[in-house]
Amino acid sequence: MNIRVSFAARRTAITSLLRSGPLAGLLAVGLGVIAQPAPAVAQGKLDARYEATLAGIEVGKGAWVIEITDDGYAAAANGATSGVMQAFSRGNGSGEAQGRIVNGQFVPMNYKATTTSAKKTETIRITLANGNVKDSSIEPEQPPDADRIPVTDAHRRGVVDPMTGSFLRVPGTGDLMSPDSCRLSTPIFDGRMRYDLRLEYKRTEMVKAEKGYQGAVLVCGIYFTPVSGYIPDRAAIKYLTGQRNMEVWLAPIAGTRVLVPFRLKIPTPLGNAVLQATQFVTTATPPKSASRTQ
Repeated sequence: MNIRVSFAARRTAITSLLRSGPLAGLLAVGLGVIAQPAPAVAQGKLDARYEATLAGIEVGKGAWVIEITDDGYAAAANGATSGVMQAFSRGNGSGEAQGRIVNGQFVPMNYKATTTSAKKTETIRITLANGNVKDSSIEPEQPPDADRIPVTDAHRRGVVDPMTGSFLRVPGTGDLMSPDSCRLSTPIFDGRMRYDLRLEYKRTEMVKAEKGYQGAVLVCGIYFTPVSGYIPDRAAIKYLTGQRNMEVWLAPIAGTRVLVPFRLKIPTPLGNAVLQATQFVTTATPPKSASRTQ
């Protein structure tokens, strides 16, 4: 039982970031742009690489690329098992999301995630408009399960997809790395399940990627609340719902007021499941209006 819970928790960690999925720039670029009060720079790019470990043992690797413009965003991620995990289970996954930025907020439009294991390939697609799910599908289609709590039409309104839900856009012009940036709740629909992820500030740490960002990150506690689309008796659901020690470390994308995960930790009975950035390189890009005047 404990082993099954452990691997379920690890998969949740990897999916939330690599598919969502589960995952800032060089110090001179990142902190320099954030500190400048004059130009209204609102665009940036992230090129990140992650390593997943369980109890300190490598089990997966992935990449995440994000581009934010003044009126939209696009993100793509991919990952695969690696290290000792390949001896037990080979698999890979990819995800992508696109949307608009309206009044400084992310408004998702399309989301797609594909995971492949030795037994099957599954693809999830979600189309959204103004925060509401217009259409969603899972291929191959799921067989009905009487124990699964139904997802109602109301649960498909006022939500974001998992990948968009992993971004944190800090409103206003104040301190981007303020503890208040870490206090919020996000409603997420992943094509199968509707759940809330609540963040609470825990502390501020200093980090240094092997390539890219070095500087401050906000460490936020993560609290998972399932709403619908899940089976209440599942051990992994019970475990994640009761967890009080999950953490996400958030770092800034240069040129924007957006924070994204640098590190994710989920305790399991076999040790911590960790998704850690080894490369976290961002660059600020000028707004379209500035580019047209040059």
